[in-house]
Amino acid sequence: MFGGSGFYSLLDDARELDVDTPYGKPSAPVTVGTVEGRQVAFIPRHGVHHQFPPHAVPYRANLWAMKELGVERVLGPCAVGSLQPHVKPGHFVVCDQLVDRTSGRPSTFYDGPETTHISFADPYCPTMREVSIGQAQAMELAVHERGTVVVIEGPRFSTRAESHFYSVQDWEVINMTQSPEAVLARELELCYANISLVTDYDVGVVGETEAVTHEEVITVFQENLGHLRDLLFRVVANLPDERDCPCPTALATARFEA
Repeated sequence: MFGGSGFYSLLDDARELDVDTPYGKPSAPVTVGTVEGRQVAFIPRHGVHHQFPPHAVPYRANLWAMKELGVERVLGPCAVGSLQPHVKPGHFVVCDQLVDRTSGRPSTFYDGPETTHISFADPYCPTMREVSIGQAQAMELAVHERGTVVVIEGPRFSTRAESHFYSVQDWEVINMTQSPEAVLARELELCYANISLVTDYDVGVVGETEAVTHEEVITVFQENLGHLRDLLFRVVANLPDERDCPCPTALATARFEA
């Protein structure tokens, strides 16, 4: 799971592991512990002191470290801005689609010579999405069962023109970290799901709103952190033991045979 230090305090038997990868160190040492009797690994995506901005997160090292430790499923919760009036701050969105508008980020483990083209038509694990939606509904949270997240390069927020363009595409939310995180998980045949917490309206979405500020995002995120933490832990506890989704065989038809 990728999350902040607020999650660590609720782990049973938490311990830190220093992991090296072919892509350097992950954002921080991996904290391993148990949730409802299940082993869970945590990495703070942006580092312990939030020192990695979105475009500089060591995504490949983070995912490789998870795979090396034997992780099979990854939850990638994140804060998002809303692009639609009905997707309100404080709501949760279990995304089913992704649009990548980033540039320059290392986004694959396969730079050659073995040509590898994974299927990414459906970026998120269907089983993990189903469990996430069910648990959010059981908690009576305001949850949207599907949504498209557009991923921008950052670290700046959108211009009014950019935000308007994204909104009229009928995309639901905007974020800076879902790509390449989701695609790298697929390349390693890991199940991956996103639970987005809406912290603000992107600029101009609801009338003449003020520009998004980092302070606003953090305030709403902290107000809803308890709900997010409880939801994530319930998802972990209720995932089926066996993986019967397409994720574990993502590489089976991805490689070109000369």
